[in-house]
Amino acid sequence: MLLAMENAISTTVLAGRSGNAEIVGVVDLTNKTESRPIPSNLGMAIQFVANASVLGYDVRSAMVFYGEPGTPSLRATDCDRLWAQFGGALLRP
Repeated sequence: MLLAMENAISTTVLAGRSGNAEIVGVVDLTNKTESRPIPSNLGMAIQFVANASVLGYDVRSAMVFYGEPGTPSLRATDCDRLWAQFGGALLRP
């Protein structure tokens, strides 16, 4: 069941990687404030969240919203897994 759900998320993300996305729950560790990074698409949002910890951000509470209302959001662990699995393919149109 979990594998089927992960495959469905991967398929949805790959299909919508060029679509709009919003990131919430990112904390800038330098000034301890919530940061609202503005990615230009879903692929870039996933890349940002997956790599944000090395850039000085806390993404433990991060969520990426994308697609139609009701589409499940992505958590930081989802972004890590998707970036590790698909990498640069998420950035291609």
